[in-house]
Amino acid sequence: MKKIVEEMINDAIIRLQESGNWNSFDVPLIIVDRPKSIVHGDWTTNVCFILAKILQRSPLIIMEELSAELHVEKNNFIESITAISPGYINFSLQQSVLIEELQKINEKNDSYGNNNALNGQAIMIEYTQPNPFKPFHIGHLMSNTIGESLSRIIAFSGANVIRANYQGDVGPHVAKSLWAIQKFGYDITNIDEIGKAYAKGHVAYETDETAKKEIHAINKAIYTCSNDDLMRLYAIGRSRTLERFEEIYAILGTKFDVYYFESDTWKRGERIVREHMGDIFEESEGAIIFDGEKYGLHKRVFITTQGLPTYEAKDVGLAMIKKETYPSDQYIITTAVEQEEYFKVIKKAIELIDPSFTGKLTHIAHGMMQLTTGKMSSRKGNVITGESLITDAQTVAKAKMSERAMDDMQDATVNMIAVAGIKFNILKQHTGKNIMYDAQSALSFDGDSGPYVQYTYARCRSVITKAQNEKIVPHWSESCKNSVELERTLVQFPEVVLRASQDHAPHYIANYVIDCARLFNAFYATTTIIDKSDSQKTAYRVAVTMATAQIIKNSLYLLGIQTPEKM
Repeated sequence: MKKIVEEMINDAIIRLQESGNWNSFDVPLIIVDRPKSIVHGDWTTNVCFILAKILQRSPLIIMEELSAELHVEKNNFIESITAISPGYINFSLQQSVLIEELQKINEKNDSYGNNNALNGQAIMIEYTQPNPFKPFHIGHLMSNTIGESLSRIIAFSGANVIRANYQGDVGPHVAKSLWAIQKFGYDITNIDEIGKAYAKGHVAYETDETAKKEIHAINKAIYTCSNDDLMRLYAIGRSRTLERFEEIYAILGTKFDVYYFESDTWKRGERIVREHMGDIFEESEGAIIFDGEKYGLHKRVFITTQGLPTYEAKDVGLAMIKKETYPSDQYIITTAVEQEEYFKVIKKAIELIDPSFTGKLTHIAHGMMQLTTGKMSSRKGNVITGESLITDAQTVAKAKMSERAMDDMQDATVNMIAVAGIKFNILKQHTGKNIMYDAQSALSFDGDSGPYVQYTYARCRSVITKAQNEKIVPHWSESCKNSVELERTLVQFPEVVLRASQDHAPHYIANYVIDCARLFNAFYATTTIIDKSDSQKTAYRVAVTMATAQIIKNSLYLLGIQTPEKM
């Protein structure tokens, strides 16, 4: 419907040109958006201000002329076209069209709001990326939350999505952990102990030259598999951490299609870098670098003076292996904003090596999660793990449920609420911004939170169950319109999904579903939904409740959040 309005405006501009009322010019991009308040209609456009610059005339005069021309060819979708000084034009839908769209929500159910904008495209999304021998920290939790949501949103737009996870199972961090495990007897089978070993090894690497040399030797031995005892220890630690990661993925609701490991990419990356010595890469003080300064970027080392590949070289190998295993139209990577400049260099190097990657590599940077204790670092050992955050959220969720006399909720429901609190807190803000996490507000049943939206869904389901028990059949009727703002907001869902997909921005959906929840709760508070004295209005209001529940369910699904039937 939005596209129809855009076409109406475009056609009206062309008619004004052809009639000689306006000079000939290339029609600019028509921007149609939702007004800030639904009382102003369903759509609004500021095109008159853009045309004012082109025609060198007042936007008010252009608004009057364009509005008059739009009325000439007003189609059956539009009930009214209103010109608003100093240059806006608002459009309101016919009630019959609104009812028709509302009906689609309850007919299409879980598929309502999907689109075919990305039909036929294969898109690989790489996210989470926890490294064996290190804790699953908050950054991994953020990457997983954003990556999983993007995967669902993009798949909802018709793409074939390949979920990928790239993990660093070789490199200095592994050597630091194994060095400390051997020196101080940390338990290789205990995740917390492995994390402590990494922190201990990192401090030793930075402060003790002997330890640094020993860690370098371990690192090289792992790459070359030259020490059997060390490799047995390595295999145990790698397996244990990967198993624990899978347990966390299950809690978060993520399943990956493919796993890539640095132990598989480093040889490929090293070979490619050496093959392109002289044309793309160059020697510098015994290392091999990419001089990004030639392209307005910065220099980075791809092979160290010890002859070992860096993360940069491994990423080159990864790109080529991705292309071979899952050829895709687009490769999306979600990591922390700290790596933004890094990925600009990597992207340029990969495109120079293989021009077929040009325009296909997208890095989505997320901000940092901060607690009241400030920023944390696994290198310094003051990291709060992602799983401890989930555990704490479960504790807070139980306490809040107890306050509401909801002690009978099962552990599965508690986990749904805890995960919703964390995920929604991450996704309601633009991905590039830092966020402050507070468990009490994130898990509140009131306000801008995941549990608040879940609770609204459960409230809808309670009404629907009652209606079903009383044999009430939901029915849409033009004569029974109720909460006009709620109804007109519900039908915006497909546009919100499309925009979130195009901009890689889950926060559009998160903020939209909060609006839906607020509007429904206002409707619920002021309306007797099941009114036995008026069966027609009751049938209509139950239909609105069903549509609201469906929109909330679809929205939360796209955010990677489950919807409890009862709360």
